[in-house]
Amino acid sequence: MREGAILVIPILRPMSVGPGVSIGQIETTIAAFEEPLPLESGHVLPRFEIAYETYGKLSMGRDNVIIACHALSGDAHAAGVSARAFASAVDGAGAGQRAQAGLGWWDGMIGPGKAFDTDRYFLLCANVLGSCRGSTGPRSIDPTTGQRYNTTFPVVTVADMVRAQRRLIDRLGIRGILATSGGSLGGMQALEWAVRYPDLVRGCIPIASTTRLAPMGLAWSAIGRNAIMADPRWRGGNYSDDDPPMAGLAIARMVGHVTYLSAASIAEKFGRRLQDREEYSYSFAVDFAVESYLRYQGDSFTRRFDANSYLYLSRALSYFDIARAWGQGSLAAAMARARARFLILSFSSDWLYPPSDSATLAEALRDAGVPHETHVIASDYGHDAFLIEEDRQTAYIRTFLRGLDA
Repeated sequence: MREGAILVIPILRPMSVGPGVSIGQIETTIAAFEEPLPLESGHVLPRFEIAYETYGKLSMGRDNVIIACHALSGDAHAAGVSARAFASAVDGAGAGQRAQAGLGWWDGMIGPGKAFDTDRYFLLCANVLGSCRGSTGPRSIDPTTGQRYNTTFPVVTVADMVRAQRRLIDRLGIRGILATSGGSLGGMQALEWAVRYPDLVRGCIPIASTTRLAPMGLAWSAIGRNAIMADPRWRGGNYSDDDPPMAGLAIARMVGHVTYLSAASIAEKFGRRLQDREEYSYSFAVDFAVESYLRYQGDSFTRRFDANSYLYLSRALSYFDIARAWGQGSLAAAMARARARFLILSFSSDWLYPPSDSATLAEALRDAGVPHETHVIASDYGHDAFLIEEDRQTAYIRTFLRGLDA
């Protein structure tokens, strides 16, 4: 792709999807950047690509922009229906079933009349550097060698992801950002935007997120990475497409998925129910429903995600520490850089990024004199609540955005 080239693909006709109204069929756009991108590690990407999608209409002033940031296993397809998935759905399925096949990961939050109302705002979601979902990452070709990067791809950080996204919005001619938002890793990006580019960002909505990963989170991330690297098929990261380290990646996903749930949600959904049997097998077969569920989660993940990308994005999570990066260890000093207003949402049963992490951020904002509000939403869904409790987040977000827009 030539320098400066952007693939412009129109949004197709709107349709009804589930209980709400979807913004319609969407294609992901790829923007190629030939200019080098220096990274925090000291390495330089000689060129890179960013996959992204947009929803809604950009205002005349180009300042009604909201950046939706995705979590570790997410991608640029945040809302609407993937036109490719819709077109390739099984013939004879109902329209609703076909649409669900390619529904965006935050479709319940982005669209006409939803929390991020596309009748008012222009939403942009960019796939992060290091991913395998369209943006440059370890599966990409190194232009200096003509070979796939694999683990020669430089380690990237949340800051690197955001600086790459800044290149994208500059190219799109965006002059201001009304708000940045996202859950988990997406919330980290939202915070980095607000602190790194204070003159650009007016509002920040971190959801189920943190200013740095706690030691327990570091430990769980390390277990996932080691599961991948211990798989003989990982081969130091130089595996082939037809023989990837599926076992290691599946275990990493199983471990990660457990951290996204809560004890209450697992107990309610599965209990100690047996799977397809009435008695114990007295073997190492799958006896319990929860075992079957985790195996399914692991196996299905290996069909859509790359093991090396998982390593890189997991490491980016671990390195994120906004106080260390911007405040010489002081979170209040780091947050004092921001000129945005903050809406901080957390969930009562989230033990990966618990409400206490959000309270720490709120305290730092208060000490820095930065306007903010914080809400703990009662939920049994654990960390995954930011993808599930859409209705309960909507009222807070809608009110907050209209206050920024006033």
